[in-house]
Amino acid sequence: MKTINVVNGPNDVSAVILGCMRMPSLSVDEAARLLHTADELGINFYDNATCYGKDGEAEKRFGDALKKSGLNREKLFIQSKCGIRSERNEFDWTKENILTSVDESLSRMKLDYLDALLLHRPDLIFEPEEVAEAFNVLEKSGKVKYFGVSNLAPMEIELLKRYVKQPLIFNQLQLSLEQSQLIDQALYVNNSTTDRSLDKDNGTLSYCRLHDITIQAWSPLQHGFFKGCFVDSPEFPELNKVLAELGEKYSVSKTAVAIAWILRHPAKMQAIAGTMNPDHIRDICDASKVELTHHEWYQLYLAAGKFLP
Repeated sequence: MKTINVVNGPNDVSAVILGCMRMPSLSVDEAARLLHTADELGINFYDNATCYGKDGEAEKRFGDALKKSGLNREKLFIQSKCGIRSERNEFDWTKENILTSVDESLSRMKLDYLDALLLHRPDLIFEPEEVAEAFNVLEKSGKVKYFGVSNLAPMEIELLKRYVKQPLIFNQLQLSLEQSQLIDQALYVNNSTTDRSLDKDNGTLSYCRLHDITIQAWSPLQHGFFKGCFVDSPEFPELNKVLAELGEKYSVSKTAVAIAWILRHPAKMQAIAGTMNPDHIRDICDASKVELTHHEWYQLYLAAGKFLP
């Protein structure tokens, strides 16, 4: 498994993260076996959120499975996110909600602390002073070691950084070969012939690189927002042709090549694997065996439907 060292954060964390959103679909025994599989493959990073499953069911299932698995918690990096209040149909970054959410997450997962807490999608009326107060309480109490954000653009991060003293070391963003808007705009800048020239994220990728924020790519195999997996989809014949060719070259699956495309980027990103299928996790982790060349990275990018201006 490839590992990365996070600036201002942990060292030797796995480039592939196991996302736990779908864990409620498994029994406790099945989830425990899945954790063992992930551990054997070198995954030491786990992502959760307060809104995954009804009443935090994903966190609870993870906590029960972790206890049953017998894995050493101190060797794992466990992250959760707070801010989405689905039952109220709003995003909430108030001090009260952040502190309450962390306590509930720790209780559900049977943990003494979180390795990282991310603010989950922007609260449109957040007060950065309240976030700073909450982070200070969490850091001082030892309940959270590191902090970050999810789906945030540069100016919102800058506003947070003016008040928050802790480094914001992660930004969780959508990225895949098909949903590559995080990368695209730099290629098409000032090109009036395509809507791809529209700056939809205010240079978030370059901003994160400049400010030592590690990007965690969610839905790394999806097309659209949540339309499905592009691997083996008849909608993407050229992309699957190139994925298959490179998979044969490197003796891995098309899935592994698609993940390797993300890990090849010099931003040193992580990819979140949301599958609960052990065989699929193995395929994803095989991305560590692949070192795409500069040319192969572009082959895949163009096969996904992009073009050079």
